[in-house]
Amino acid sequence: MADLGLAGLPVPGGGQAPTVPAHLAPLALAIDQHLVQHAVDQADRNAKYSTAPLHTVVAAEDGSVWVKTSATTAVWATVYEPPPAWRPVTLASGMQQTGETTPQVRRIGRRVYLQGRINRVDGLNLTGEVVNLCRVPADCIPTELRTYPGACSLGGTTTDASGRWEILGTNSASAYGDPGDLLWWYQGEGGTPWTDLAGAVWLD
Repeated sequence: MADLGLAGLPVPGGGQAPTVPAHLAPLALAIDQHLVQHAVDQADRNAKYSTAPLHTVVAAEDGSVWVKTSATTAVWATVYEPPPAWRPVTLASGMQQTGETTPQVRRIGRRVYLQGRINRVDGLNLTGEVVNLCRVPADCIPTELRTYPGACSLGGTTTDASGRWEILGTNSASAYGDPGDLLWWYQGEGGTPWTDLAGAVWLD
């Protein structure tokens, strides 16, 4: 029996008499490890292939592709997954959507994306040094405090078109909110009528 090719496929030697079942079985098992396996979704993948060997490749019906990265545990690396749907954020009391884009969040891997505009229900400007405006779902909360610039309205007396967003992380300690809350910091004169969530942060 000779091991041929990069996959080391077991092939009978020239001097061996053919024993079809005995020779085809190990060849089939060797080939099977190098095929793309099929699953309905991630849950089906976990159920079927948790004990599969290292480097097993599985494709799901939605186009997702994973590679097994452990020989002893069910650990997978994602080669591709379709982008998940946008999900709503939870608006703080007294806040509402403004404009055509709903305040939403989308998580892709370890990256969290946000979109949508927020203003006050009473129509007054967002004023003061910091305002707690909304909250992201639990699986979108970073481990540490994350900060990014945010656009806002130029309406009124202010000439500042941007402020600062902070997302409180699981290890954050703040007097202004809890992990997952988004804080809007703005020092423009007179405040601003609305602010835009658009931005992205890493979870780790």
